[in-house]
Order: sequence, then structure tokens, then C-alpha cells
Amino acid sequence: MQCILIFCFVCFLPVSSSIPTAIGSYGENIEVPCFYTTPLPSDLIFIKWKYTQDDGLSGDLLVKQAQKAEATISAMGLYKDRVSLSNTSSLILSKGVLADQRTFTCMVVGPSSLNEYPVQVKVYKKPSAPQIKNKAKELENGKLTMLGECVTQDANPAANVTWAKNGQPLVNDGSTVKISNQVTVNKATGLSTTTSALQYTAGKGDVDSKFTCLVQQEAGPVQTTTPETFTINYPTEKMSLQVVGEGTLKEGDSLVLKCQADGNPPPTKFYFHIKGQKVPVDNDTLVMPGVTRDKSGQYKCSLYDNEKMEATKDIVVNYLDLSLSPSGSVLKNHGEALPVTVLKNASGEVKVWWTKDNVKLEKQPDFKSLRYADAGLYLVEASLAGIKRTQSFQLVVQGKPIITHLSKAYSTDKNHKVLTCEAEGSPKPTLQWSVNGTDEENFYDKGKVIYKITVVPSQNLTVSCTASNALGEESRFIDVFSCKNSVRCGGKHEASNVTSDHAHFQNNQRVKFKPPDWRTFTKKRSGKEPVE
Repeated sequence: MQCILIFCFVCFLPVSSSIPTAIGSYGENIEVPCFYTTPLPSDLIFIKWKYTQDDGLSGDLLVKQAQKAEATISAMGLYKDRVSLSNTSSLILSKGVLADQRTFTCMVVGPSSLNEYPVQVKVYKKPSAPQIKNKAKELENGKLTMLGECVTQDANPAANVTWAKNGQPLVNDGSTVKISNQVTVNKATGLSTTTSALQYTAGKGDVDSKFTCLVQQEAGPVQTTTPETFTINYPTEKMSLQVVGEGTLKEGDSLVLKCQADGNPPPTKFYFHIKGQKVPVDNDTLVMPGVTRDKSGQYKCSLYDNEKMEATKDIVVNYLDLSLSPSGSVLKNHGEALPVTVLKNASGEVKVWWTKDNVKLEKQPDFKSLRYADAGLYLVEASLAGIKRTQSFQLVVQGKPIITHLSKAYSTDKNHKVLTCEAEGSPKPTLQWSVNGTDEENFYDKGKVIYKITVVPSQNLTVSCTASNALGEESRFIDVFSCKNSVRCGGKHEASNVTSDHAHFQNNQRVKFKPPDWRTFTKKRSGKEPVE
């Protein structure tokens, strides 16, 4: 009688309009809850799990009697040895497979009740990491080309595949971008493989573009391929001709020309057009060693297979010529004029400077009347664009001696007379006094000679200084007074510094006379003996 009541109750069980879903992962245990909404009845008889078979009929899995600790498993076929019951009455499916995607029903039976709780099971499988296969070796500028295929395998449900360039999604526009997706199902596992083919029209701007493939399911993270770059082939649109090397080009340098084109792959064969000659080269560089000024002009290079595609450059070979008049060793007479001329022939503005005996001059020397001080080594230097040129002349100013200064002065202690004779001349003059003295001092520089002697006159004298060299001589005279009967030599009888008032010529000729014995008018210094 109990079985009849239960059977009737099942016949009139209302059918729910909404079935809960349990989601499991492929290859892992799947838990299917028994979704009863009220506590199990205290007079529970048993719980039973069944499933909907492929033919739509119901198949039993297991029964758990209330008074028994273990469930009785009756599953056959697909679920044999794969089902168990948890402490919470959930059905456990081991090693979930896609065939588990069906409806499972939990029956809760009491003495006077029978409730069914159907659950729809879905099994998810994460797709494999995507890979870009059949990649293009290169892309043609402006031409629709198969870039590659993105493949992801063993997914459920089938994965969604998209393409991106530099992180931005590519949209299938049917002309410059074409994307076609294909899904295939493994008959043995039921898992899906998605293949997405990308055809792309590349441009020069895509040289460094990075292409990626992205895979995503309804649930789960986005998987992305390693970014890929592609060689873009495009024709040359611009060319340039460059001079390789640092600094400016000057005579004697090697001229290295480099022809560059923006095409890809870069052209490797060019024509160089040099002074009307067409020179083919199998690379992009032409070397011309030891260029001269006549190589200045316009140079051109062009593509070997398209001479209309060309580049030009004006090249200047810098040069500098420098000439100097006079040059070498120059011998001139005192008082003469010496014109100095510098001629420059150069490719640009020249910087010029002068030195005399290694000392920089303010300007170019101008000799209207040569002096002995003008003698020396003159050097003119010119520079332009790293080129330096130097010319020089060694000037010697000659002339017979001229006495320029004759003087006398007291020594510091006022006990002696210091006679000074200064003369100019070249070759170096020899100075001779008509008297002897002590503490002699001789000095010569730049045609000027100075000769000093110290005397102690004992009487008034007329002393001569004679300057002579191979070209002549000159004498001048000076009166030297003794200070006899004076307290000191610094008395009022003569000035302390006598020049032309007491120095004189005799018809510009040296006066020939026999000088008195120096012992009659000079005395050696004595620590105690006064000097008169």
C-alpha cells in the first residue's frame, strides 16, 4: 500500500519552471547539490539521485536509506564507479567530463512526501595558451597578406579569439583587415579548438607594430600571445646623400659618401654620379682618397634600378694657399723701407695672425724706416677649416754704429764716476773707452749695446767712447771733472748726470789722441782714502 501511494505522488509532482545550475571543471570532481529548501523531514525514509539519459529516460545512480550509513550505488555505464554521496547529500561526480552536462535530480522521500530537486550541470574547460602559427615572413606595403593563424585548443565552451595591434583591437572591415574564425570539436573529448586567421594590409607605419592574439571564455582570465613584429616591405620614397666623417673636408682627406634610401629591404646597389661620371657600387658607400680642390661640386646618387629616385649634395673641398714677400733671410740697411705682402688663396674666410720672436703682434708689420729693434723672426700663420699654413722671414737690420747716449753719473757712495755709452748698430758694435776703469759692464740686445765703466778721476778729462763694426765707427766725447779741493765729488762743480752738454763729436770722426796714463787720474778704492 505504501508503494502505491508513493507512485501516485510522483505522478502528480509539479514541474519547476527554473532549474538551478551546478558548474564544474573538466577533469576535476563535480559537486551537484541537493537543492531542498526545507530541513530534511525527521521521518525521512531515503534520498535518491537519478539523471536524465541521452534518450530522455531516467537512470538511477544511488539511494541512501535514512537508517543506513552508506548509500547503495546502482549506477551503470558512464557513471559506474564515478558517483558518491557527500555528508550534505550532494552528488559527487569524479573526473568530470563533457558528457556530465545533463540534468541530475535529487529525490527526498518521507512517509507522506516525495520532493524532487533537478540540477543542470555544466562542465567548463580552460582553453590552452594561444599560439600564432603559420606566421608571414614579411608583409607587403599596401597588400592584403595572411599575417598568421591564432590557435587555442581543448576548450569548453569554445573560446572567443580576437586580434590586437599595439594593444588596440583589430576590427574586421572586410577590406584592409579580414578575420575568419573556425571552431572544430574533438569527437573523443567533445572539447573545442578555435582557429582565427588574420589577413592584414600593412603600411610603413607598421614597421614596429606589435600584433597579439587574445583568448577569453565566458568565465576566466584573458590569455594573450607574445607580441609579434613583422618585416614590412615597401618601396623607396626618399633618399639622402651624406658625407661620412667628422669635421670639414679639406685637401688630402678621404671623401666618404654614403647613399641612403628609406625602402625596405634597404637597397644595396647604387649609382654615384661624380663630375659627369656614373659609378656603380654594390653597397651604399663610395670612398675617394686624397681629394683635391677640383673635386668640389655637386654629387649625386641614385637607385641602381630606378635612376629617377636620387639625392644630391653640394660638397666643398677646403683649401688654403699662403705666400709671403719677403721670405727666408732678409738683410736690410737701417732706415730703409721694407714692404711686406701676404697673399691668400682659399675656399673661404681665412684667419691670419702674426708673431715676432714668438710674441703675438697686433697687426701685420709695416716697415717704412727700419730700426735695429725691428730685427727678428717674423711668422705669419693662416687657418681655415682645420687647415693651417705658415710662412716666415728672418729680418736682419744692418748699419754702422750710432752712439745714441753718452752720460756720466755718480756712484751710490759719491766716491766714483760711472760712465755709460749706448750705441746702436749691426753687426754688433764694439765699444771702446779712451780711459780704463773698473766694474766694467757690457750689454747687447736687438742692435743696442751699452757699455759702463767706473772711474775715479784725479783731474779734469775729456773722455771718448768709440763704437765700431764692419760698416764703420762713431766717437763721442764727454767732459769728466775731478772734484779736487771739494769736500765730496757731489759738489757744485758738475752735475750728477751729464749728457749732450758735455759730450761732443769732432766732425763725426773719432779724435785720435794718446790717452793719459790712467794712473794719473784714477785711483783704486780705499776704505779710508778720500776720493778727489
